[in-house]
Amino acid sequence: MAFFSRTLFLLALVLGWQLILASPLPFQPTAPSFQLKDFRATPLPEYVEAYAPLVWLHPDDTYFPSDIASQLLHTKPQVNFLDVLGYPIPLTLDNLDSLNANNGSDVYLTSVDDITKAPAWLNGVKPDKESHTTVGATSAAVIVNDRGNGMVDAFYMYFTANNFGGRILGQNVNEHVGVCLHSSSSFRILADRAKDWEHNMIRFIYGKPTQVWFSQHGFGEAFSYDNVEKQGNRVVAYSAKGSHAVYATSGNHDHTIPNFNLPGKGILTDYTGQGTLWDPTLSAYFYQYDANANIFTPYNPAHPTAWLRYSGRWGDQQYPNDDPRQEEIIPGVDATARFTNGPTGPASKQLNRPIDQVCPVVDGYVCRLQSKPAGSFVDKVKDAFSGIKDWF
Repeated sequence: MAFFSRTLFLLALVLGWQLILASPLPFQPTAPSFQLKDFRATPLPEYVEAYAPLVWLHPDDTYFPSDIASQLLHTKPQVNFLDVLGYPIPLTLDNLDSLNANNGSDVYLTSVDDITKAPAWLNGVKPDKESHTTVGATSAAVIVNDRGNGMVDAFYMYFTANNFGGRILGQNVNEHVGVCLHSSSSFRILADRAKDWEHNMIRFIYGKPTQVWFSQHGFGEAFSYDNVEKQGNRVVAYSAKGSHAVYATSGNHDHTIPNFNLPGKGILTDYTGQGTLWDPTLSAYFYQYDANANIFTPYNPAHPTAWLRYSGRWGDQQYPNDDPRQEEIIPGVDATARFTNGPTGPASKQLNRPIDQVCPVVDGYVCRLQSKPAGSFVDKVKDAFSGIKDWF
């Protein structure tokens, strides 16, 4: 009798488990098909966040990282200063790529406000001093490109609603539309524009960081990971006041000669310092980039991807010379204009760079892996002349 009871018990147990395994568990619902299409089983590599840059904003900067999606509420698409017709309303990060059907690369996300009036949305969101995040604003994008053979490039893209170009010869030039127009300096500004993208890139070999790229204006600087400032294992970067160019050190950066960062003040100088500390990874979208297929896949299926495919400009088109807001130091030379074209987005930042360098490929610029970001004036001059020698 006891044997028969045990047999019935085991049979019931087996049947019970079969019923359980055959039925979906209540806490494991089947995901909708549109979510499965964007879902990645591979998680974000831990080292991408473990070594991610921490960014110091300048103590006197009044323009902070901005929410990427919110910028679309303050813009309208234009081509040659004429409104694009038939675009989705509202424009969102989920449909922004629809503008590519309208000569996409010619489209400018043009401010609906007069930016010379310094609308409040240009200010961005100051990172919280305790959490170091831009509360309520997603102000960065992290894009991971697995190159194969253990090489991974991680791009950390930083978004601000404006760009303050700098000062030169008493004139405002190179403003990406509407930054620091209230400056009381006797010098004017080098190129303001509405909206700006700057970035760091870290190259990993089998999960270990080896090189770091700092974007600055049209180019930037590259260093070995071992020789840059760090907080724990994390790279420390410095965002220049107004221009938001990204540097490896605090202080003054004379960039009068393109691709050379000299200490001290020159005709064109960026200023960095330890004001507000920002951790971009706490307010970011995260993506994997397939360079062969040119496809962005979010690590979190809730993160939008259409905006990354938008091929136009994030900001106003350069105002013509007959616009009362525009000025040029040298007539006919766009580089000396007060307001210049808004920048292109993250996808244009050469996300699949040569395997032997972390610099983007730019005509007229030589990629040099510098030994150290800090040093005496003599060291900087030697490094500059070393770069000049590379041109010949």
